[in-house]
Amino acid sequence: MPSIHVCSLARMPDTVAEIGASHIATLISSGTPVPTPLSIAPDDHLTLAFNDIIEPMEGMVPPGEDHVEALIDFVRRWDLMRPMVIHCYAGVSRSTAGAFIALCALDPAANEADLALELRRRSPSATPNARMIRIADRILGRGGRMVAAIEAIGRGEDAFEGVPFSIAAGRRTGVARASTGG
Repeated sequence: MPSIHVCSLARMPDTVAEIGASHIATLISSGTPVPTPLSIAPDDHLTLAFNDIIEPMEGMVPPGEDHVEALIDFVRRWDLMRPMVIHCYAGVSRSTAGAFIALCALDPAANEADLALELRRRSPSATPNARMIRIADRILGRGGRMVAAIEAIGRGEDAFEGVPFSIAAGRRTGVARASTGG
């Protein structure tokens, strides 16, 4: 079963090496250097530059429709043969939103509430970026169910850095299964 691993920028290189990832989605603020590990083909590393904000703020770039569309397209091109890493600076907000979006994009039949509960179980600090979730919900035609599912799990525990975790993902299975390790 393919898996998505979520972590912080600081843990990304070790996570990629430990799990043998083939793809990386970097969701990070503009100007933050994130070298592609040598084991990853350049086309298999998506970097999206935006700030972790939910409303526009002067001097900052909010997540936009183009960012979320690029993430969904990237995830859908993934061959699911080896793990994917989705990371942001802290592994708490942008990356957990990215993982939830990926799970929903890969499995249109999956129950959003079940996926959100599994995300919370795997990561007590997960606080998915609400703006990203709203945009993805609209793009994926989920009728507000993604937004409601993330609102239902609430804000995660305060953390400077999220504990890395993994979650299994499958296409058209109707379920996402948690995996151990991270």
